[in-house]
Amino acid sequence: MYIPHYYKNENLTEVKDFLLHNSFGILVNQVDAKPWASHIPLELDKDNKGKDILVGHIAKANPQGKSFDASTEVLCIFNGPHAYVSSSWYKEEEVPTWNYIAVHVYGKLKILDEDETMASLHKLVDKYEKGSKNPISLHDMSPKTLRQVKGIIGFQIEITDIQAAFKLSQTRVEDHPKIASELAERQDVGSQAIAQKMGDSKD
Repeated sequence: MYIPHYYKNENLTEVKDFLLHNSFGILVNQVDAKPWASHIPLELDKDNKGKDILVGHIAKANPQGKSFDASTEVLCIFNGPHAYVSSSWYKEEEVPTWNYIAVHVYGKLKILDEDETMASLHKLVDKYEKGSKNPISLHDMSPKTLRQVKGIIGFQIEITDIQAAFKLSQTRVEDHPKIASELAERQDVGSQAIAQKMGDSKD
């Protein structure tokens, strides 16, 4: 994606932390010469060689699966918070803009076998059940229920490139405190999250 250099985040530790906490992404490839996208969990993990990967699954009925090819790259898009920035908060006249965080991950896809897919589902469910009042485990489910794994395609993506845009008013040094303050006063979650990130970026 196009990222002006002052918004490019090349701190891999920070970017990986973002991926861990914003793992519901968009998987994009080509199906019959057209772009195709699925909105799915894409979990950051490591393979048995210690390389960074993304792990996910789609339904076998999803046409996207028929175009999975280990020789071509796929794109995974992850969106973080975003917020409208009014130019009324600037000291000098300028057009309004938008602050946001977004990460694009490119990689080569490998289909998992049924056992590997089931292992990935256990990790996925365990991660998100931690905060539940009454956490469930796939270990407690019947073989009949777990046979649903036969209806999905599990996969892992070996990461070849990560592009991260953290647009947080870096070019507006004088206006930065005012923008963060105004965003923090807004009631929507996106504005408040961006205000928090702007504060973090100044530390």
